[in-house]
Amino acid sequence: MRFVDEYRDPEAARRYVEAIHRMVTRPWVIMEICGGQTHTLIRAGIDHLLPEAITLVHGPGCPVCVTPLELIDKAIALAQRPEVILTSFGDMLRVPGSEADLLSVKARGGDVRMVYSPLDALRLAQRHPDREVVFFAVGFETTAPSVAMAVWQAHQQGIENFSILCAHVRVPPAIQAILESPWNQVQAFLAPGHVCAVMGYWEYEPLAERYRVPIVVTGFEPLDLLQGIFMALRALEEGRWGVENQYARVVSREGNREAQALMKRVFQPCDRPWRGMGVIPQGGLCLRPEFAAHDAERKFPLERVQAVESPVCIAGAILQGHKKPVDCPAFGTECTPEHPLGAPMVSSEGACAAYYRYGRRPPPADR
Repeated sequence: MRFVDEYRDPEAARRYVEAIHRMVTRPWVIMEICGGQTHTLIRAGIDHLLPEAITLVHGPGCPVCVTPLELIDKAIALAQRPEVILTSFGDMLRVPGSEADLLSVKARGGDVRMVYSPLDALRLAQRHPDREVVFFAVGFETTAPSVAMAVWQAHQQGIENFSILCAHVRVPPAIQAILESPWNQVQAFLAPGHVCAVMGYWEYEPLAERYRVPIVVTGFEPLDLLQGIFMALRALEEGRWGVENQYARVVSREGNREAQALMKRVFQPCDRPWRGMGVIPQGGLCLRPEFAAHDAERKFPLERVQAVESPVCIAGAILQGHKKPVDCPAFGTECTPEHPLGAPMVSSEGACAAYYRYGRRPPPADR
């Protein structure tokens, strides 16, 4: 496939792996932030090609996975209201809440619809003025501009029956939270290329300087990741820190300024609970007060929703990089894609789903 095969060239990959083996002189720990990167690493077996001294840990870069259980339960509560059409992206529909998921609510008669864009949800609101259409807005800065556009258009056009249940999260505060954790062992990061395509990487420069860590903006193909790992290791071996851009064919330092301006017009940073990580200061996006009429949490009585986490699932430790999916006693037994206990087994970007799909299992003695 043109423009893709060149980033999957086995010979070029072999050269990068050999260069990494020659360069590494001591153990290092690198975290890839994005769940899409995790899936490529596991699918291509890149983690098995690296020197034993290199540890790759999987970060909280799956927006579905870090959406707090309380918000999922609120979405389920909304979907059960007869006047509501609850819309969301497809991978949210099977994420378990405390007692159910959105698909099971749909099976019981709730009006739950998968959409490909928040603008699809806005058009539903226009076609059904007698119903309340709620879009479950989940994602990093990558998807926030399209949600901001939908809210802006609803506000400008006076579409009062459209609102969002906002679960947007921001990557830089999460990196800071990981670096400030007393259990942190991460020494370098592969930053998420898609987020940086929107936001640029200027926000990461103060973090790299303050915590003296290398951060490499990295793409999603095998060679992207091998080159990103090589660049991170080279900086570590040379005692350097700062931000480098492996994904220069897509990402610029400034990012998409128009998208950022639209986000800033509609959203403001706010403290946000991340599933498994607790409340991260400025870790999310919330609607500005002038758009309160489109905020589902203000529009509907949802404050009494109480979430209960599975006592078996260790998603929190996995999302912070403290554990890997195979460390979970329920992995592949009680917890499977057909019967998930936690979001990392459901989402197309979840680490548990990647390990399960590509056959990563612990040896029998480790169970």
